[in-house]
Formats: sequence, structure tokens, C-alpha cells
Amino acid sequence: MKILFYMPHADAAAWLHDFTRALPEAELREWQTGDTEPADFAVVWRPPREMLAGRDNLRAIFNLGAGVDAILALEHEQPGTLPRNAPLIRLEDTGMAPQMAEYVTHAVLRYMRRFDEYQTLQSERRWHVLDAHPRETFTVGVLGMGVLGAHVAQALAAFGMPVRGYSRSARQIDGITTFAGAAEFDAFLDGVKVLVNLLPHTPDTGDVLNQRTFSKLAKGAYLINVARGGHLVEPDLLEALASGQLAAATLDVFREEPLPPDHPFWQEPRITITPHMSALTLREESVTQVAQKMAAIMRGETVSGVVDIERGY
Repeated sequence: MKILFYMPHADAAAWLHDFTRALPEAELREWQTGDTEPADFAVVWRPPREMLAGRDNLRAIFNLGAGVDAILALEHEQPGTLPRNAPLIRLEDTGMAPQMAEYVTHAVLRYMRRFDEYQTLQSERRWHVLDAHPRETFTVGVLGMGVLGAHVAQALAAFGMPVRGYSRSARQIDGITTFAGAAEFDAFLDGVKVLVNLLPHTPDTGDVLNQRTFSKLAKGAYLINVARGGHLVEPDLLEALASGQLAAATLDVFREEPLPPDHPFWQEPRITITPHMSALTLREESVTQVAQKMAAIMRGETVSGVVDIERGY
């Protein structure tokens, strides 16, 4: 088994070491420009076109992340990047779900208990008790009911607040009021106090966090975006904050990363910024999952996590 690896800005030696330990019989190498030698599998994150194009003997391509929008965008811009017969396989939950639940729960509880406002009062040296938002009406809407979204929704429901979930196709999740499809989108949004975005980034979901979406939420709602920066229409967020339709936002992802120093988000005190760290890829868990799936493919078995190229996830 020959494995080709590419992950820019990463400790490639550590990844290769772990793959060697998990698959001692495999031949592993880090891809370098000009490398056209054969391989059975490619393990990648944001690979250049020349790494994959024309490799029709690949048995599968493993994307080192749950989001595949970057590699699919490359295929869209330069058709033929992805070999025709090699399935693209994304990471499923490899320790990301607990991290995401921690991040989102912290942000939601911070807004419900108004800790963001207490921080402002502290800066003004003001001693003043604020009434917490009523738990029973502090409705949280989670956009995206995949593995991460479902886990986050259930973690939030454990705190006793109403939780809704929205997905493209119908799903049933204990303790969550679910909505599906375009026909139910407005009903999902109606009266939501905190909107959490965990949608995959596809042509259908780009710019979904826009003025129209914000207008359907409860007055003074909150936004938490932990999916992709391309979901958010940035001027619409600033306008919604200025008008009071949104009270605040927590953003972990942005259209341009790192966020440029002159970006207006830095100057908006109602926006909390984190550097795309809500759920980090864990190397050991990821290597174990990929190695197990490679072994299964070599045995002729089917594996989960195969991306539908047309749907984008």
C-alpha cells in the first residue's frame, strides 16, 4: 500500500510517523512538486491541483477535515483535479464533536446569562445586576444536523432551553424540534434567539446568513458561526448589529483567514472573534480513522464518509 501525504503548514513528520505506526506495512511519502510516482491513497488538506490531477489509479482521497469545500472549489474551478474513480472521503467525528459542543455551549450560555454585557459593565466600573434571559424562551436554532450539529443540539438541550434543528432532509432527534427543506426554513427561524450555523458550505448554502435570515429571528438575537466564512454576508451582519436586530455575534470562521487587521469586525465590540479553533483536527484520532478505512478498502469493503460531489458533502 502506497500513501501520498500533503498538509501545508503542518508537522508532516509527526503525521507520517503516526501513519507508519498505524500502517507499518505501508509506504508513505510526503508529496513534493514534480512527484508523479504511483500511490494507492492520497491523504490531503488543501492540496494543489498538480498533486491529484491525472492520478487515475488512486483508490481513494482522504480529506483531513470534516469540511470539503476547499477541495471541491478547486475541482469546480479546475475540472479534472479529482481523479474520476477515486472517492473523496471526509473525516467523520474524530474528537471534533465534543470540542464543538464546548465552544457553542459556552457562547450560548454567555449570552443567556449576559456575561458579554457584564464584561462591558466591568470596563465601565459599573456594579449592576442584569436579569438573565428566560431559559424557557431562549430558543436556539442549529443550522445543520450532521454529526457535529446533532451533537451540539443535544448538548444545548441538556440545559433546558428550547432547541431547534434544521437540515436539508428530514431528521428525527430526541429532544430537538426539527425542520427540513426550503419550505420549512422560515418556520425554523421564526423567533429564534440564538442562531448557530453548522451547515456544510455548498453553492446552496453560501451567503445564507444574510439580512433576510436575520430579519426572521427574534429581535435582539445572537449569531454563532462555526461553519464557514462564506456563509456570512458581512455587511448584513454589521447592519443587523447597528439596527439592533442582532445583539451580538460570535465568529470563529471568516471569508479571509487570518482576518485582516483592518477588517471592521475587529472594531465592533459586539462581535467576539476566535481564530478558527472551535473544533481542531486531532491527529491521533484522525490517523486511526483513516488507517481503518484504508484497510477496509483494501479488503474490498465499503466505508462511510464518502462525499457526494454534486451535493458538496
